[in-house]
Amino acid sequence: MSKTVKFKIDGVKIKGRAGQTIMDAADDAGIYIPRLCDVEGLSPQGSCRVCTVKVNGRPAAACTQPLTEGMDVENDILEILNYRRDIIRMLLHEGNHLCPICEASGRCELQAMGYRLGILQPAKYPYLQPVRPIDASHPDILLDKNRCIRCGRCIRASKQIDGKNVFGYIGRGIHKGLGVNGRDLAGTNVHVSDKAVAPGTCPVGCIIRKGLGFHEPIGRRKFDKVPIGSDIENPESGRGK
Repeated sequence: MSKTVKFKIDGVKIKGRAGQTIMDAADDAGIYIPRLCDVEGLSPQGSCRVCTVKVNGRPAAACTQPLTEGMDVENDILEILNYRRDIIRMLLHEGNHLCPICEASGRCELQAMGYRLGILQPAKYPYLQPVRPIDASHPDILLDKNRCIRCGRCIRASKQIDGKNVFGYIGRGIHKGLGVNGRDLAGTNVHVSDKAVAPGTCPVGCIIRKGLGFHEPIGRRKFDKVPIGSDIENPESGRGK
């Protein structure tokens, strides 16, 4: 049996298990910590920084920071909320996220995170308006790099679950983006049944399965009625305890 670790999140006493991260323990306790690059079933990457919390006064990524006895975690404070808002704003500004015409609208985690954090108009930074290629070569899958937020979820899913390494990062700095291990997507061994392209792996509208566009009507999409994170905060969901 794992050793019990006692700590606090926003003054609330929490019990976790040795070896857990802050995020894992918070999820078990029904406390939602925002995240984009982290998703259940994949190893944590700690790249999006949306899950940043303050641990004993210092910033840390909740998805990779292991629990220690007596740690004091600050999650729902104005400083951290504003930090997360700026990250979401920058992600919205550095890509081409046209929500009204995007097939992922209503189930997009970036869009839902913006709503949860109260970002109704991300007009704080200049729009970069990049021109990135759209790969429609595959008969079943479309890759729109204009919407990619470089979360790495498709990369890890392809490697860790599919065992294929179809996706990977290319470039550096502001030019860092998503690449495939072929001339184009059709030149890879990706399949529509792969976890890397399954619904819920890509948090935005970068990876789209052809033939399913706008298949969920407005009002019945994932985040139309409940905010992102509700599955963790709701004890009846089976995740929050």
